[in-house]
Amino acid sequence: MSSRAKKIFLIMSVVVPFVIYSAVYYAPIIRNAPFQEKYFVSLEYRWGTGEKLENSYNSTSGEFIYVNKNDSLVRKNIKLDVRDVKYLDSIADVQGFWNLPSVIANNESELNDKRQLRYVIRFNYQKKSKEVTYFPSFNGNEKMKSAASKMQKEIELTLIDKEEEAK
Repeated sequence: MSSRAKKIFLIMSVVVPFVIYSAVYYAPIIRNAPFQEKYFVSLEYRWGTGEKLENSYNSTSGEFIYVNKNDSLVRKNIKLDVRDVKYLDSIADVQGFWNLPSVIANNESELNDKRQLRYVIRFNYQKKSKEVTYFPSFNGNEKMKSAASKMQKEIELTLIDKEEEAK
């Protein structure tokens, strides 16, 4: 084997696999680059049953609407501060929210069932947005369920804390 052939063989057996590995490893990171806290625009969070989800929060307007224990519609204005945005964005990163499918449900019939509780979480950024509809009755992939559930609970706890601060 000539010296030139040895160099080509070395490049093909070491450098090319390294480049392919790097591309595969960094592709999800590059794809999720627009989901950064500095590009955050708004958070939309809705929950309830059926098509029209009666409970909602929109961080742009600060409008927080929910039905309380007495079946009364409560309207409040709650603004998220920079610390809250950073916290929720970091939780989304840790939980892998950006990699979740847009719908986490058992089957098509569950989507059409008007009695099923569902949560819709939407993060809006300057160039991209990510919306996930999560059904708590989902019994598939445990990691997906855990990630969506954790994200939903953290948003809910943040809103409850902000509501308590406003009192």
